[in-house]
Amino acid sequence: MGIVGINSDAPRPPSTPRYGDGSSVTVSSEVLALQLAHRSVRRFTDEDVSEEHVRALVAAAQSAPTSSNLQAWSVVAVRDPARKARLAALAGGQAFVEAAPVLLVWVADLSRARRLAARTGVTVDATDYLESTLIGFVDAALAAQNAVVAAESLGLGSTYVGAIRNHPREVAAELALPYGAVAAFGLALGVPDASEDAGVKPRLPQGAVLHHEQYDAAAADAHLPAYDGHLGAYNKRHGLAGVWTERVLARLAGPASMAGRHTLRQTLADLGLPSR
Repeated sequence: MGIVGINSDAPRPPSTPRYGDGSSVTVSSEVLALQLAHRSVRRFTDEDVSEEHVRALVAAAQSAPTSSNLQAWSVVAVRDPARKARLAALAGGQAFVEAAPVLLVWVADLSRARRLAARTGVTVDATDYLESTLIGFVDAALAAQNAVVAAESLGLGSTYVGAIRNHPREVAAELALPYGAVAAFGLALGVPDASEDAGVKPRLPQGAVLHHEQYDAAAADAHLPAYDGHLGAYNKRHGLAGVWTERVLARLAGPASMAGRHTLRQTLADLGLPSR
């Protein structure tokens, strides 16, 4: 298989909506087509997600890379309507979290290593450091994204729920997480409702994110005005407001824009990930 590339010259395969500018990827596979068509799904049918499907997705998740084979993550599958409702309230009151047949909560989990150390009478002081916290969150993210691709290959849709970090102590209590385990994010999962008004949201052009040999900030940032135009057109079609640069600046303005997550460092410490 060749290398993925964007070729704006000469004849090429049909365009992908991933960039919103008519460009295309010049190599193809079933997996690549699935990934390029990814979109967030926030409206689901009443059809259930079977336990067999959940187990398959977890198997896919466990097939993702993991740092030093530590496998420093866990996942909690939540189906109980009352518990989903409470988690939805903690996650900014987002209705789709409650409506999804299954909410998968992915956990950065160093508690397993702590329990192993306690049983064997040794210390694992490295779990107190930022590197280990990062391993837990990175491992959880890699695992979850494998599950997302697998889910879409089975006809399921999903949306990540970062707002699960808005109230991490309460989420930990709701899920009975042990010391050393923190909910990293949720994943609402179900069969997509075809009536949902949604599409493939354009991403930054490759020129804004792909550098060769060294980082070229000026060249990368020169692509932002055009991207604002493409994303603004997408937003207008779907009844949304604003462009990318505005959303970035508003989201990162300061503690008030972080939905309570500005205290996350202390919360991590209290829940067993000191991250020193």
